[in-house]
Amino acid sequence: MFMWHTSKHAVEVIAKSDERKRGLPSTPRMLSSATSAPTRCHRIGVRGDVFAATLALIVMMLRFATTCVCALALYSCSEGQAVNETVPSERAVHVTRQAEGYLFEENARSVLFYQLAPKSINGEYERSNYVHPLYGLDGEVLTEDFPEDHLHHRGVYWAWHQVLIGGVRAGDPWMGKGFSWDMLESDVLASGDGVRARFHWKSSDFHAGEEPIIEETTTVRALPSEGDLQKIDFDIRLVPLHDNIRLGGSEDDKGYGGFSARFKILEDLTFVTADGVVSADRNAVDGGSWMDFSASFRQDGGKSGVAILVHPSSIGYPQPWIIRALPSKSMQNPLWPGPEPTPVTKGEEIVLRYRLVLHRGAADAIALTDLWDEYQQVD
Repeated sequence: MFMWHTSKHAVEVIAKSDERKRGLPSTPRMLSSATSAPTRCHRIGVRGDVFAATLALIVMMLRFATTCVCALALYSCSEGQAVNETVPSERAVHVTRQAEGYLFEENARSVLFYQLAPKSINGEYERSNYVHPLYGLDGEVLTEDFPEDHLHHRGVYWAWHQVLIGGVRAGDPWMGKGFSWDMLESDVLASGDGVRARFHWKSSDFHAGEEPIIEETTTVRALPSEGDLQKIDFDIRLVPLHDNIRLGGSEDDKGYGGFSARFKILEDLTFVTADGVVSADRNAVDGGSWMDFSASFRQDGGKSGVAILVHPSSIGYPQPWIIRALPSKSMQNPLWPGPEPTPVTKGEEIVLRYRLVLHRGAADAIALTDLWDEYQQVD
């Protein structure tokens, strides 16, 4: 409205100025029929000049309006860019709460499911706080849950046969007997790509299951895929809540226990470390800081795999490895502490950190040594 009144006034000023220059009265009047022909022509010329001036003003106004619109658009764009720099509009990996746990996805592709609700078979082998399914980059399922040969194996999990408080044995967490992981809370990380959950370990054999034994805080995080690989981090913190607690693995020469992965056991499953290919043995082998497990996991028969990297801050580092291949079907396990029950101090945090690297192709398709060098520097 302001611009219209201003332009109208400008037209009137220009018209009056033009009339003064020509010696004409500034106030328009009706022409009589006796007006001479030259005067009529003069009047027509004046009107033409006014029309031209008006047209010029309109063009000028349009240019001004266009400039304003462009300036506003540029301002809006710059403002939008500033927002995008501080708050991502869309995350590549996101986590969704579901009835029994959290689903991790990347651009509508399932990455893993973090199971928080207890699962069992008719009340047997009950366990919560584990990952299954774990998916490869092309949608293949890499893990097994309740496999027929070991019904207590559960995807990617962490458990021990021996949890001792003084002279009391608290069930058998490895077998999922007389033991529970009571969840206190769980939340999606601020980054949106992971979950942090807190649990109390309890057993019906210790104060009738009313008194917690150990407090666990676990963080599972999936990083965005990078071409033919994706990294998934596990950070497990255990804090003993009583004196005289000891943890131990299986009570035999194998001593398995701790962070474990029940991958599908296929005929062409291959184990690769920084020193090359290794073979499965009954007892633990020296696998170093990382080990890769590759086979024809893909639905089209193509190869893919998972490498497990052990962070140097993990207790017992470097940890020995229990690995299994056909005809033996079992889990893969960088073990700690072994068969002998190990005392853990009340209130002192026990750290277990691992990174899974999902990848297409065999172990030599990715630079695992470089990936390990990168991981060991992660705080």
